[in-house]
Amino acid sequence: MNDSLAVRAVRRTPVLRAVRRTPIVAAALLLVALAGCADMAGIGSQAKLRDASSLGIAPDTAAAPVSRLDTQWWLAFGDTQLNTLIDQAVAGNPNLQVAQARLARAQASADIAGAALKPKVNGELDLNRQKFNSNYIYPAPLGGSTQNIGLLQLGASWELDFFGKNRTALDTAIGAANAAAADADAARVLLASNVARSYFQWARLNDQLTVAQRTLAQRDETLKLVRDRVSAGLDTRLELRQSEGGLPEARQQIEALNEQIALQQHALDALVGQPNVSASLKPPMLDGVKPMALQANIPADLLGRRADIAAARWRVEAATSDVANAKTQFYPNVNLTAFVGFQSLGFGKLLKSGSEQWGVGPAISLPIFEGGKLRANLRGKSADLDVAVESYNATVIDAVRDAADQVSSAQSITRQQTEQRAAQTAAEGAYDIAVQRYRAGLGNYLNVLTAETSVLAQRRLAVDLAARALDTQVGLARALGGGWQPPSTSTATASAPTAAVN
Repeated sequence: MNDSLAVRAVRRTPVLRAVRRTPIVAAALLLVALAGCADMAGIGSQAKLRDASSLGIAPDTAAAPVSRLDTQWWLAFGDTQLNTLIDQAVAGNPNLQVAQARLARAQASADIAGAALKPKVNGELDLNRQKFNSNYIYPAPLGGSTQNIGLLQLGASWELDFFGKNRTALDTAIGAANAAAADADAARVLLASNVARSYFQWARLNDQLTVAQRTLAQRDETLKLVRDRVSAGLDTRLELRQSEGGLPEARQQIEALNEQIALQQHALDALVGQPNVSASLKPPMLDGVKPMALQANIPADLLGRRADIAAARWRVEAATSDVANAKTQFYPNVNLTAFVGFQSLGFGKLLKSGSEQWGVGPAISLPIFEGGKLRANLRGKSADLDVAVESYNATVIDAVRDAADQVSSAQSITRQQTEQRAAQTAAEGAYDIAVQRYRAGLGNYLNVLTAETSVLAQRRLAVDLAARALDTQVGLARALGGGWQPPSTSTATASAPTAAVN
């Protein structure tokens, strides 16, 4: 039934006779009749939320439960410099401050929406001097005269939220505020993990620099040995040139590492939000960091541990309430209005007897013909809900992939380190034998170079694997939520929102 047909139908019913006898009852019946004719057929959300069981992490199939991380999980690494850097970053990073500002704005919007549910009272004082037109509706002696007009009035209004328009608007704003709060928490977790990863990358480069400096010293000692053998006539200038070429290469690697270290420090300074903060720190080394113990499996309640998932779910809640609000736009608005005060010609009579005035009554407005605007608005809000649901699904899928990647990498790196240590032991043993044989004249210098190449490769690989192990621990801590917990002040829990997706 369209709006014009609804009006004609009401006119043909006995409701009109009731209006003459009981206006309030008739008005209520009119509202019910018109509300029943709101045409929202064929409009709705099509997307469906993914849950833990659809991703293979339901409690009955998941691995053993994983205890929640501490909110300051980085303390487990035992590095005071890292702890200080993360504290400074959380306090001063501009991007985190942007997230906090967005949260404040969303909370203010929720307060504005909540105010619509309450009565409004306003006062008015209007003092004017006005000339009245003698050729208009004002008779003499008022027409053509100039008078002082005073108005002192107190007014009040209250929208009776029969169909939940203001309540659903408040629910939408609360959902957006909760999403902004979860976004701020997710930004904090991400910032802490990025600072830790950048710090460990700096440590990796410092360890690589140590390896490069050790390589330079080793090659310098080898050059002295070759020179002695050439002087003794045991080697040719070919071996001398080969040995001399290794030094510029080692110095170039040192210079390249110094450049990377400087760039990494700049990146760390930017994360912390304090230029040159890393210049005052002692260069970190990997062996000074304790590994963080993490149970390497995906927890069954992963979806309730991550702030980014909670933010996406709250956006679904907000979009669901927004759809409900769009539906209420089809229904009438009912307002109670009242005023009381004084009005007079002449300021001196404003507060005297006879200048009093008051009024009270309901005001009803309803859409009759909107040219399809309301249905289009509802379709748009339903599409927004589909976007929010599918964005949530994408976030969930990415979170599960992220956690699975970190678990797989952590397990693989442990196995790789075991094999690498064995390979490095063998390579260093072969290098020592090659040098001894070369000193004794039992081997050539090519064997020494080959053995040295293997040793250097293993030393660099050892540093890279140690750094990757720490980086993966940070990544796993982040993937498991970084110790995030839904705040108790939220209007609903992140893992179990109250609104349904229709």
